[in-house]
Amino acid sequence: MAAGAPRVFVSHLSGTPVFDPNGDQVGRVRDLVAMLRVGRRPPRLLGLVVELATRRRLFLPMTRVTGIESGQVITTGVLNVRRFEQRPTERLVLGEMLDRRVRLVDTGDEVTVLDVSIQQLPARRDWEIDRVFVRKGKGGTFRRKGETLTVDWSAVDGFSLEEHGQGAENLLATFEQLRPADLANVLHHLSPKRRTEVAAALDDDRLADVLEELPEDDQIEILGKLKEERAADVLEAMDPDDAADLLAELPEEDKERLLTLMQPGDAADVRRLMAYEERTAGGMMTTEPIVLRPDATVADALARVRQQDLSPALAAQVYVCRPPDETPTGKYLGTVHFQRLLRDPPYTLVGSILDDDLLPLAPGTTLPAVAGYFATYDMVAAPVVDESGSLLGAITVDDVLDHMLPDDWRETEFHLEEEGAGHGG
Repeated sequence: MAAGAPRVFVSHLSGTPVFDPNGDQVGRVRDLVAMLRVGRRPPRLLGLVVELATRRRLFLPMTRVTGIESGQVITTGVLNVRRFEQRPTERLVLGEMLDRRVRLVDTGDEVTVLDVSIQQLPARRDWEIDRVFVRKGKGGTFRRKGETLTVDWSAVDGFSLEEHGQGAENLLATFEQLRPADLANVLHHLSPKRRTEVAAALDDDRLADVLEELPEDDQIEILGKLKEERAADVLEAMDPDDAADLLAELPEEDKERLLTLMQPGDAADVRRLMAYEERTAGGMMTTEPIVLRPDATVADALARVRQQDLSPALAAQVYVCRPPDETPTGKYLGTVHFQRLLRDPPYTLVGSILDDDLLPLAPGTTLPAVAGYFATYDMVAAPVVDESGSLLGAITVDDVLDHMLPDDWRETEFHLEEEGAGHGG
């Protein structure tokens, strides 16, 4: 852990008020949700269970927590309306970890867990459970006798997933470090039953990333096995263009029902994309590129580019438009490439360093023409602009490749050999 990284004992968070960026209270913390891992690796903190004034309990991902400070939790203000439902690999920290009997690895002594601490990982929004506050002896939380001590998570046994016999839980923990495309390849070759079990245990964002990499048949199968509210949440977490492609394959009744369950803003983006033919620039684009006004600075642009959730292709450039700066925007003015952002002083206005020589793509541009555009101009992303001059979205090179490769390309095994390694015989 980096020096100075915040550490919080979870008992201090119970009942803590949760505020949006405007300072309005949206609820209170009732528990924390952690994902266990194989062996004694520290669990990753997935989010908080927040109770609203109506007593409804919602899940707040840690990616939407901007600060855990003394006596309060600050959020982005965006709460998931889905009621919290615990998944197989998840543990409630307050409800299931505290008062638990575990053993110290070094001595084998049985101890009672009184508290655990969470710490933010350096330069990321991820949090882990890193330390455990325990009491020796057989007494519970209120026992006065017995030595208390704080130890690293790895110093205790009795929390983590077992190495064998845990079915989908163990499989999920084993593949935790895989990239979404590689995990998708694993899921594709599992039995339908096991594929459904693993998909059900993934959190929404992870499942969304994996679905984007799966063939349509697998996507439809997995989505169909989810409860409708959760299916809508996963669709919201997907890139709008991928969600639109998936929904387009469903029967009209199912499609409309899921769109109705989605957040209105997310559903509107998807509906807009579904209005275009699939193999056109409009059908392949994402509606969430980086859009800035001309009076934004290079420093503002770089701050947006740094966002870890962006794909490298989308982070390669920003699009400068007149307000409004949500797609469809005001008048599209031009593009600023990442390399140009690195060359100019932070206070430079992006409106003064535009690349406006290249014509943007029209939404009806066909796939072959889009591919030729990318090849001719060595682009990794390009703006899509309508007849009125408004930016509708951006298309990236991976969108083009996804639509140009044969449907069965995932069946081909790709082996990356280390330099100098032989192929064997």
